[in-house]
Amino acid sequence: MNNYVLDTNIFFNMEEGFNLGAKTEDVIVEVTHIAEKLKKTSKGILYMPPRIVEEVLSFFEDKTQPFLTKFFSVITIQSPEIDTISFSARVFYQLVEDIRVRSYRGLRIGEEEIEKGARLILGKGNLNKMDFEIAIGKAIRGYRERYRQATRYGFLDSVADLDLICLAKELNGTIISTDEGVKQWGRLFGVKEMPVSVFGEKMKEFRS
Repeated sequence: MNNYVLDTNIFFNMEEGFNLGAKTEDVIVEVTHIAEKLKKTSKGILYMPPRIVEEVLSFFEDKTQPFLTKFFSVITIQSPEIDTISFSARVFYQLVEDIRVRSYRGLRIGEEEIEKGARLILGKGNLNKMDFEIAIGKAIRGYRERYRQATRYGFLDSVADLDLICLAKELNGTIISTDEGVKQWGRLFGVKEMPVSVFGEKMKEFRS
């Protein structure tokens, strides 16, 4: 029996080659059919931690739509047993070092963008609030994008991400995700992964 632990992004990132639908609703409906057939044939179970369920539902105004309730009734929603899972101390040394590097990188980016912002308004005199916001807006947008890339890309930036890794570790399961941070840290934790395109291809025989 194969255990697959699903991440939020596979239902919304249509550019990763999942090929299970043109829009999110289509993908969820298709994955529901797959989950049913996997269970019926005893070939696999699709899991999702509760925090990931919350993330998925946060994208929908009406959280009681039939295709959603059907989906969550078919997959297995389970939290990891975080009190019993153990990991190598090496992982936590890597985590601390990564945080240190990213913090310094974010600090340097902040300094650079402050200088850019200062140059944008240099010599423009006393600007009113609207003109100031327009002038400084470019620097703020640049800072946000660079800071996000420096501190979040390839990193575990939520407890929900850690839930995925811990649950996969506990179940000896395979993570299905497009998140580079989840995949990179999953490798450090010794967790199996499968590209979403490969998962989509593998599940062809179970599609509706």
